[in-house]
Amino acid sequence: MLAGMQKPLILVLTVMASSLAYGQRHITFNGKPLTAEQEKRLEAVEREHGVRLPDRDYWYDNRSGAAGLWQGPTLGALPAGLELGGPMPANCSGRGTGVFVNGRELPPTDVLTLTQLTLLAPGRYWVDAAGNFGFEGRPVLVNLMDLARASQEQVIDRHRVFAPGEFSGLVQSGYRMR
Repeated sequence: MLAGMQKPLILVLTVMASSLAYGQRHITFNGKPLTAEQEKRLEAVEREHGVRLPDRDYWYDNRSGAAGLWQGPTLGALPAGLELGGPMPANCSGRGTGVFVNGRELPPTDVLTLTQLTLLAPGRYWVDAAGNFGFEGRPVLVNLMDLARASQEQVIDRHRVFAPGEFSGLVQSGYRMR
């Protein structure tokens, strides 16, 4: 019985190895397998950055470049405009928050990340690859990258070491250290 099973197993492994040798991938974006042209675009990005995405199911926001594992939060960004897979479904990374960005309902972790930068209520928003952010159909409200930089600068200022005598302005203005 075992001897008869070896031939099909060897055939399957040979087919798998030959498909790997020719670079055939089992990767989807937005629920669709990549076309040959899309695969070439993805491989060019991978070569440029010296990485290869594992064969998995991903979602991809063509407008901003944001990407993640299917039904998961944002994990990083690819260049915007690659047009990978098909249109991005609203439920590709979760549901339940009522916060939509570029048509995708954000999972709680993405909402939490955004609320670290700006006030955010359930609604429909857009963001582009430059970080410009606003209500759907409306002009730019803020730039998320500028907000992130400003937030980082505030953290650095709060943790800096003061030079001797630097508190003198506070003492003169009525704040006394006891």
